Amino acid sequence: MNDAMAEKKEEDAVKAEKGAKTARTTRKRTATTRRRRSAKPEEMTVTVVGETPAQTIPVTEAGQFGRINIMDVTPNEERGIYPARVELGEPFEVTAQVFIEGRTKVGATAVVRNHRGKEMQRLPMTCVNPGLDRWAVTLTCGEHSDAKPWEPEFSQVKRQLGEWSVTVEGWEDTYRSWLHDAAIKVKVNDDVENTLISGAQLLERWAHTPDAKLKAAQRKVLETAAKTMTDQTLSPEDRLAAATTAEVTELHETNPLRDGLSASAPQRFLVQRPKSSFAAWYQFFPRSEGAYVDEETGKIVQGTLKTSVSGLERAKAEGFDIVYLPPIFPIGVTNRKGKDNALVAGPDDPGSPFGIGSALGGHDTVDPLLGTMDDFKALCAKAHEMGLEIALDFALQCSPDHPWVKQHPNWFRTKPDGTIAFAENPPKKYQDIYPIDFNADMPGIEREVERIMNLWIEAGVTIFRVDNPHTKPVRFWQDVIAAVTKKHPEVLFLAEAFTRPGMMRALSYVGFTQSHCYFPWRNTKDQLEEYLGTTNGDDGYYQHNTFWPTTPDILTAYVRDNGIAGHAVRAVLAAMGSPSWGIYNGFELIENQQRAGFEEQRNNEKYEIKVRDWSEADKYGIAELLTSLNRIRREHVEAFSYHNLHVLETSDPNILAFARHTPATLTKSGKPETLIVVVNLDCHNAHQAMVHFEMPEFGVDPKWGAHLRDELTGRDFAWGWDNFVSLAPWADVAHIFTVVHEYGE
Repeated sequence: MNDAMAEKKEEDAVKAEKGAKTARTTRKRTATTRRRRSAKPEEMTVTVVGETPAQTIPVTEAGQFGRINIMDVTPNEERGIYPARVELGEPFEVTAQVFIEGRTKVGATAVVRNHRGKEMQRLPMTCVNPGLDRWAVTLTCGEHSDAKPWEPEFSQVKRQLGEWSVTVEGWEDTYRSWLHDAAIKVKVNDDVENTLISGAQLLERWAHTPDAKLKAAQRKVLETAAKTMTDQTLSPEDRLAAATTAEVTELHETNPLRDGLSASAPQRFLVQRPKSSFAAWYQFFPRSEGAYVDEETGKIVQGTLKTSVSGLERAKAEGFDIVYLPPIFPIGVTNRKGKDNALVAGPDDPGSPFGIGSALGGHDTVDPLLGTMDDFKALCAKAHEMGLEIALDFALQCSPDHPWVKQHPNWFRTKPDGTIAFAENPPKKYQDIYPIDFNADMPGIEREVERIMNLWIEAGVTIFRVDNPHTKPVRFWQDVIAAVTKKHPEVLFLAEAFTRPGMMRALSYVGFTQSHCYFPWRNTKDQLEEYLGTTNGDDGYYQHNTFWPTTPDILTAYVRDNGIAGHAVRAVLAAMGSPSWGIYNGFELIENQQRAGFEEQRNNEKYEIKVRDWSEADKYGIAELLTSLNRIRREHVEAFSYHNLHVLETSDPNILAFARHTPATLTKSGKPETLIVVVNLDCHNAHQAMVHFEMPEFGVDPKWGAHLRDELTGRDFAWGWDNFVSLAPWADVAHIFTVVHEYGE
């Protein structure tokens, strides 16, 4: 039954009952003094004229309901054991079921408190599903900041980090309930005097309720309205109108009368530093940066940490803000791998940097072929000067030559024949790597890893990308990350765990800030729509998926087979589909040749030094696209959250569309921030589609439609409800629109 039918039914019932009613006299009752409990528990004595309002009922133990019922507050997984995670200033949504008995109307408010318990934000919630009593609101914990961990301004950021809370307050909306009935009764002339006097008493009580936090002028508005409603020289319609003026309506939105106030249990949110959610990564191998072929010997001369400045400059020019380096430690000689994982290395093969450790040192040593610890510190300092963070790969594994093999033989698994077992991930074998066995001395391994991580943090590292953390105990990482972040709360962790969903989620629960994910294998429209929803839905409060089109370990058939257009499509999807994304260098040069039988690159950089001609990048246009994508992200940072992506309906199976939207109440400009992305997934054929755009959901007035600007081309478009789009891979593989909100200018 819709609202109009329900209202008509109520009018008919009132008319039918009217003749049987006797004249009523105005009733005045004085409420007895009661003990009340509000959002801040306190005792108060209340004398009320008119009907007794709903009282706050104390909640003294878990599971008790207040006067208003509040259930299923989200996000909330694993019974609230692990807090939801958000970046400082990142918009996020909280929902709850809020209801009361009968047909009485309720309201809901969300209150954000920082880690010290101070109230930082209070916003009204909106009923988004009346049938299920579901209320929702978009909130932020603090304000977004671009301060880097090494900058003086970061001290202000650091003070805001920690565990915040959100409390949902439910309350009887006495004003709205009264107004609903009063409008009907005045219209049919039923019991009008009692109804209007009751409303006047309600407004008078509202004006003097401390919880409403009214200023003198606002109290005056309500008092004046109440006085007008008691003026019997006016018509009932005019008296009722006094209670529905724009000023009173606004006060109902901003400073409502909240009877029977009830609060949910606080929901915990771990507020983390900038770049914990919104980040752009760029990976390169230092030994390939500045590498060249010696003309006399014909051999490759490898790059060093000093020549790696060129990689920093390229990352900066393309707009990235985190530079990720593979392991820079000494590489073992025993069982060293050759080209493309060959079992036998040639005399000039440098080995895999993941075969860590030699007589020269282990995880706490810089490979002398790359330079010294001072050289690494200088590289970090240079990166910081350029506004770049350094992320270092931490692979907890050893070559047979690692010092730990002799110092801690109980840290490795020994076969019955006395040999140490090498690493395997069938069908892959890693004869150059010994995995760690955690069963004999996990506390000792934890202490050593904490020591090593602190050493690199002191050298300038602010992020660790952990290789295959899912092959180590979750509790191990929980202990290590807790110990490291207790001393260095600014340090972030990226999990490279392409594994079962449960393990990926567990790693996120215990402190991995971001996670590699299944994005490279999500290529069809249906797959992408589902995965975008997963990444940017409630899962995004606990697991921050980072989208990488390729890595040294991953080169999918889609990227292999679709050339420049395929690289462009995957870059757009990665940069716009997740707040965090990354690029492995060489992507700009369309390095997309697969090793036979494997889903990774041929001539893989893990096993050899790459000599690249970066002047070739211009002819492909991908470097320019990456730069544009990062510019769009920076200029519209308020549109990026793990909680605000909406898939848009399209009429073609090859055209994918989605939008990111942050409401005006949460932006610095006071205007909505909206991005619309439309991508042609077919890299060989043009496609056309109709894209449906539900304008009111994105702050657009249907009366005027939407003014869109394509951030990739600068062209302007006008959109309404359904919009024609045509994309061809040889022209535009995608549109990235911003909605231009021109009102109020």
